[in-house]
Amino acid sequence: MAAAILRRVTHTTAAAAAAATPRVSPLPLLARGISDSTDTITVETSVPFMNHIVDPPSRSVTTTPHELLTFFRDMSVMRRSEIAADSLYKSKLIRGFCHLYDGQEAVAVGMEAAITRRDAIITAYRDHCLYLARGGDLVSAFAELMGRRDGCSRGKGGSMHFYKRDANFFGGHGIVGAQVPLGCGIAFAQRYRKEGTVTFDLYGDGAANQGQLFEALNMAALWKLPVILVCENNHYGMGTAEWKASKSPAYYKRGDYVPGLKVDGMDVLAVKQACKFAKDHALENGPIILEMDTYRYHGHSMSDPGSTYRTRDEIAGIRQERDPIERVKKLILAHDFATAQELKDMEKEIRKQVDDAIAKAKESPMPDASELFTNVYVNDCGLESFGVDRKVLRTVLP
Repeated sequence: MAAAILRRVTHTTAAAAAAATPRVSPLPLLARGISDSTDTITVETSVPFMNHIVDPPSRSVTTTPHELLTFFRDMSVMRRSEIAADSLYKSKLIRGFCHLYDGQEAVAVGMEAAITRRDAIITAYRDHCLYLARGGDLVSAFAELMGRRDGCSRGKGGSMHFYKRDANFFGGHGIVGAQVPLGCGIAFAQRYRKEGTVTFDLYGDGAANQGQLFEALNMAALWKLPVILVCENNHYGMGTAEWKASKSPAYYKRGDYVPGLKVDGMDVLAVKQACKFAKDHALENGPIILEMDTYRYHGHSMSDPGSTYRTRDEIAGIRQERDPIERVKKLILAHDFATAQELKDMEKEIRKQVDDAIAKAKESPMPDASELFTNVYVNDCGLESFGVDRKVLRTVLP
């Protein structure tokens, strides 16, 4: 992307600029000399899209200096948050499972730039940054990670079960591949209600061989459901390389009768272009598969050092050549949308905001013990609890 081709296009009108500008997260852009221009520019994606039974979208992506700076900021917030989560886990303030997303930020940010909050997203357990992309705030994210009452799932979901219903984020799911049929069900509801919206149904390469994925995809194709299956291919399912687990690791072709695209998932603009294309396709024609070629810097989870099945040189090479934040940073600097010092100042402010959010999240109390019994059954439906012999009524559940 550092060598990307840019050219000035026309000035946008105020209304068009407002429509094109992505939603702003709680962290504002720093003022000073940073460009907030909404002049459109065109950038060519880092590599061509690879396609299966569908014509690929154009490699020329329209963006603005403001959008590029927003991408830099949002991905930097995500990166810093995941690094902080690593420290909190090692300090035993986060317990249980914890799967980090650093390296894959361009998928969450690029996807969000192409859609609206009326569209739905559902994913697996690597879900922290997708929650932030959907407008989730840092305090509720860290509170949930630490099992506190002010968490986005009231401290009862933890790392793998973030949720934000008002932004149609249907959460993280701990069972490998189980979210894929659920996502197709959400798309069924969208079509049934004629909402004109789509569902982005995310899974990893480790889930790509699940039978339920193909069953759900078959039904989605039969009914032309507005669902985009997004395979976040970070090349390792836990500690198993994709080529050891899949006879055909070309996941964008695995839908057979369903079209697919392979996308550079480390190029935020390529992700944006592909997701916009996929949304338009799904609304008109039904499901499509997007394979996001991405990479995670941490191990599969915090219990995995991530260096026993891959070399440190491999990880360092990806960081040096394909890091999504560095790509955008180089683009910003090359075209004088901000100075190196201004970007450093932004990163410094991000660190402070993450630290402040963690401090505030630590002040949140643990859930009350009574919460163990809430959100298990629907209230007021007359459920009765019996003993093992089915003769003695123990209680009527609220």
